[in-house]
Amino acid sequence: MAYRFVRARPITDRLAELRERLDSGEIAEMKPFGTGMTTALNDAKYDPDTGDAVWIEEDYCTPPLAMEREAVLDDHFGAITIVDPDVDESAGWERIDGLPSLWERVEAKP
Repeated sequence: MAYRFVRARPITDRLAELRERLDSGEIAEMKPFGTGMTTALNDAKYDPDTGDAVWIEEDYCTPPLAMEREAVLDDHFGAITIVDPDVDESAGWERIDGLPSLWERVEAKP
């Protein structure tokens, strides 16, 4: 099992739709990655220095995040980058722990 440190540019006008897809359980039902992706995106952070979303995601694909990109990520994010292709899950989240939640930023927008 691998955990990826992901950095991506949110498509701002598509994030409300992503939030709805997460809240409705649509993404969680996607097999085989839905549960892990839902957890990762719910916990995603916002990097105010770059404007990027960052998160740690469990992934088994080659290339990394192939299924996730096709089904969800490419609709809501651009410039998706795997910062670290094999990060320890806890250590990865600790690296971004001090950043604000991506969703707090979305909710704060007018």
